[in-house]
Amino acid sequence: MPVWIDVEGTDKVVILTGPGSRKARNVERDPRVAISITDVDQPFASVLIRGQVVELIDGDRAWDIIDRISKKYTGQPYPLRTDRIVLLIQPDHAQAVTFG
Repeated sequence: MPVWIDVEGTDKVVILTGPGSRKARNVERDPRVAISITDVDQPFASVLIRGQVVELIDGDRAWDIIDRISKKYTGQPYPLRTDRIVLLIQPDHAQAVTFG
């Protein structure tokens, strides 16, 4: 499923989701994640990241991160002030891949 993604600090990856979403429920059961990032200008090039969710962030701290990510993608703060959480991911492995 496509997600908005950003970095937190120098070595963490963050994505946002709903607290009751399948993603949130899955990482509570098993914190291992895999993310594939595709460059819109180079659809045959991608980065694969494997890691673990090390923290679920909510409240004001989450909204600071969510608004920052939203501004990156849309130029403005996240429009809906509904339940959202941020998954803080510690990458274990990253690999650039080119197809074609």
